[in-house]
Amino acid sequence: MPKVTFKKEKKTVEVPEGANLRKVAQSAGVEVYKGLHKYLHCPGLGLCGSCRVYIKKGQENVTKPGMIEKFTTTIANPEAQFAYIGHEEELRLSCQCRVTGDIEVETAAPCNWHGEKFWG
Repeated sequence: MPKVTFKKEKKTVEVPEGANLRKVAQSAGVEVYKGLHKYLHCPGLGLCGSCRVYIKKGQENVTKPGMIEKFTTTIANPEAQFAYIGHEEELRLSCQCRVTGDIEVETAAPCNWHGEKFWG
């Protein structure tokens, strides 16, 4: 069974293959939403972009981003766009990820308001 490691929370959980990352985090007591988004978010539809996480290790062990996720992180949601800058390979919406192997996740992905890759 694949293992999901949440870096900040120092938790590792075993999950069935194909498990939804957002649901895995919630069942493990790991918060993927921050601030007001804990209460106001789409219920896992990939539209709000507030359940952003960084897949730090094992990007090949999650499903590829679909059209909705690509649209939300690059066009529809400005906050998700800023988080996406400089983290194109590792930023994912947890509600759209299916786990197929061992991964390491960093929750509460910050926005890159003025980082090194923002203006360059």
